[in-house]
Amino acid sequence: MEIIKRIIYPQHNISLKNLQKQFEGKWVVITGASRGIGYELAKTLILAKANLFLIARSEDALKSLYFEAKNAGCDAIYESVDLRDRDALDQLCKELKQLPSVDYLFVNAGKSIHRKLFDSIDRLHDFDRTMDTNYRSLVALSLTLQPCLKTSKGKIIYTSSISTLFPSAPGWSAYHASKEAANVWCKTADAEYSTFGVRVKVAYMPLVHTAMSDVNVTYKNMPAYSAKEAADILLYLAINRRHCYMPWWARVSSPIATLVSPLVRFVYRHFC
Repeated sequence: MEIIKRIIYPQHNISLKNLQKQFEGKWVVITGASRGIGYELAKTLILAKANLFLIARSEDALKSLYFEAKNAGCDAIYESVDLRDRDALDQLCKELKQLPSVDYLFVNAGKSIHRKLFDSIDRLHDFDRTMDTNYRSLVALSLTLQPCLKTSKGKIIYTSSISTLFPSAPGWSAYHASKEAANVWCKTADAEYSTFGVRVKVAYMPLVHTAMSDVNVTYKNMPAYSAKEAADILLYLAINRRHCYMPWWARVSSPIATLVSPLVRFVYRHFC
């Protein structure tokens, strides 16, 4: 079973020496930093001696990371913000403008929701909150940090979902719409920003065991990356020349899924 997992979920370990070479002294902004992938990313970058601007809702976790970074000799700032709160996001953007430069923006904050449309008639707020978290905050932070990223020829790394590469399954309309919007924005931004040396990269992440995904009992019992393994993938993507990350089997299967999408949609319509 472990061998099968390693084939389906290959690891991307990077030595601490190489991480320090890439990140030491660099300013890194991380959203979703208080738990899951963002938390593990912050922990690893502290070891790499990066300077961190940490963003999430949980102040206690952020404060703990802040002191850990300071004790390790890193510069650090944290802001406890709900990215769905537009006024709070505007204030955060004003504070981010004070940074002299930004080398990396890792956008990990995300909201997942599974609810079919006939159960969503009086729940338009589900779509607003999901879009605000998964798409609008990405755009707001990226636009705010444009001058800083241009100065350092920095990179934006967005954590998306591998599910956006396949026919959309019932129940995931809010989630898929927000992630697809972010994917298209990232591709467009990369085309525009590359003129100034700024790159925008998308990680089409497969299943990762986090507090968000493990709420779903089916997902909780499936093989998946750990949050630390997923954080390593983001670091791997950040320092190599690829414009996106997806596991090898997705590169093989997503074109096939497109060809058989009429059959998939038939199954969804009649059996899901």
